[in-house]
Amino acid sequence: MTQSGRPAQSAPAESLAAACRDADFVRLQATADGDALAALGQLAAALHATDTPFHASVRAVPDITVTDGDLTVCLGADADADIALTDEPLSATAYTAADDIGTDADAVLALAGAVAAGYTPGENTPLYEPATAKLDRRPGVAVPVGGDTETLVDGLAHSTLVHAGFSAARDTAAALVGGLDAESLDSETHRRIASAVALRAIEDAPAHAAERVERVLRPHVGGPFATVGGYADVLDACARRRPGLGVALAIDAARADEEPRRADEALDVWRDHATAAHTGLRAGETARHNGLFVVRVAETAPLGTVARLAQAFRSPESLALAVDGERAALSGEHAGEHAGRVGEQAEATATGRTTTGYIEGIDADTAETEVRRAV
Repeated sequence: MTQSGRPAQSAPAESLAAACRDADFVRLQATADGDALAALGQLAAALHATDTPFHASVRAVPDITVTDGDLTVCLGADADADIALTDEPLSATAYTAADDIGTDADAVLALAGAVAAGYTPGENTPLYEPATAKLDRRPGVAVPVGGDTETLVDGLAHSTLVHAGFSAARDTAAALVGGLDAESLDSETHRRIASAVALRAIEDAPAHAAERVERVLRPHVGGPFATVGGYADVLDACARRRPGLGVALAIDAARADEEPRRADEALDVWRDHATAAHTGLRAGETARHNGLFVVRVAETAPLGTVARLAQAFRSPESLALAVDGERAALSGEHAGEHAGRVGEQAEATATGRTTTGYIEGIDADTAETEVRRAV
């Protein structure tokens, strides 16, 4: 129950749109990931277009305050809000809701949110056709910068859609691109780069890395950050490292009359986020248990990203746990359910959904012990 006695509910797009249309003031709170941020941008832009006052914020673990007379919407967690949206991809549901509210919803932003959630949207999804009508598709890799070999090196070194020897290692990325002896980024060069990236990503990696690396291959080209996959990467980085910037970025992107403000600043955040995640994963102390792969990292590492990369490219197990001194992040099968159980057992604050979980106020030893019990 919410603080005002109103039950939280997981609302479909139509119910969410109707509630927003009837509200005098809307509080939007999203979890700190690219999918939730994209969903927030869709709804905030729709509210702005209909002159409905709102407040938007992003937090790893939502801190919900329900006020009588206002509508509180939580995006990404089953929190004590008037409406809790947890079915992934969140951005696809928010896209439909924004469209129902009566605005020209941004399908490209929604598609980027879905990619950030780990999905590869198919042609049967409502947002695919309107999004791809504005996009091209080519061989190569999905990075948020592009156009020549120098920016491609930057993209490979700082992508968190993949983890390989070139990640957070610009010299290695440059050697990879330079080794192709390419004078221009034509289709054949893009194809060779994609093959090289895929091969590096599956070297000494678990079998499922071959599937995970597909997220960075054969990109949809267009949008404010070169490719949809690159756009997703930037959204996720800003949500985790600079949520205020992320909110501005997502809202601007969803408004047809606006170009994203501070795009260069967002790219700097993306580079910082990637460097911290990849170096944190490499330097982390690891352990393997039945069904669980654990990485202990420094407090500067973005735990959610480390857990996701560890599960995709390092862990032979179905679940990965990243921990520091007082937080934990889970990635993999039933991660949200496991996080919730651990939070209850350890009296810590937890949130999560299908393949992600986050716990605050828990030390590394307790997190590892309780997750092992939960798995």
